[in-house]
Amino acid sequence: MKKASIILFVFFFGITLQGFSQSTAPTDFYAGKWEIAVNGTPRGDIVFKTNLVRKDGKLTGELVTDDNKRPITKIEEKDKTLVIYFESSQGGEISIDLTKVDDNNLKGMLMDFTATAKRVKE
Repeated sequence: MKKASIILFVFFFGITLQGFSQSTAPTDFYAGKWEIAVNGTPRGDIVFKTNLVRKDGKLTGELVTDDNKRPITKIEEKDKTLVIYFESSQGGEISIDLTKVDDNNLKGMLMDFTATAKRVKE
């Protein structure tokens, strides 16, 4: 009986410890104003401006060009990557996949086109 109670104690302690280790607070590295440039598209080079804001624990915002606003449908963020999903006028939902280069720059792809993002400092 003593062995069973020790095993149960260790089991519950392990579950509790694992639960605490997974509940880390999200970082706000990606929150803020960004300028995302996409080069070589059929429409030419495109620059999206966005202000990513955290609401209810998730990033949200919209992509703005000179003539258009596109709501962001979903954002996936990890330590070194950011994936921004939005509705394209011709291709349905597409994503911009970006990887952290340094504290102010991201680099990646939108479909087959090179994308870079720079933090806008005020």
